[in-house]
Amino acid sequence: MRRSVLAGAVVAVFLLSACGSSGNESEGDSGAKVATLQSAAPAGEPDVSPSKKAERPREKLGMTGEEYDALLEPYNRCMREHGVDATEAKKRAGDSAVTGVTEDDAAVKANRICEPQYMPLPPWEKDPANPEARDFAVDVVKCLKKKGVKLVEVDQDGISIALGGEQNDSRSIRLGLEHMSGCEREVAAKS
Repeated sequence: MRRSVLAGAVVAVFLLSACGSSGNESEGDSGAKVATLQSAAPAGEPDVSPSKKAERPREKLGMTGEEYDALLEPYNRCMREHGVDATEAKKRAGDSAVTGVTEDDAAVKANRICEPQYMPLPPWEKDPANPEARDFAVDVVKCLKKKGVKLVEVDQDGISIALGGEQNDSRSIRLGLEHMSGCEREVAAKS
């Protein structure tokens, strides 16, 4: 409910801003022009309007490890450009309690720059920004149950799948992992 209200508010603000002035003069204007988002870049400067801005890559359901690594390469390149080997940074982050990695760490600083530009977004079906992500998760759970997974449910976050229940049932976990990718593709194909 809270997400739908927030999403509705964002859409309303966007629509209201789109209905506003286009920056053109009307009959009663004093002749002054105001810069708007629709304004062209000054002569000689590159056009960096939002439509020209590169988008972050997005994972797809069923990607192989090699495909994901290729998708992650721009992020890794950005980290290297900022003096950090992303693979080593992951290892250190995993040991942060032991090594004392702090917010001042170079990897944290580089990640603040690189992640928002290059870190792949989750598949749209699993993206929290997708209003239908919960429906997708519910349908995947139904598919898994048809495949014999007994203890499976949508996790508290509303988009992840929880396998094994509180009993940590190894059979449900094994079957769930075995059939997860197939069920995700099956549900996505029906959408």
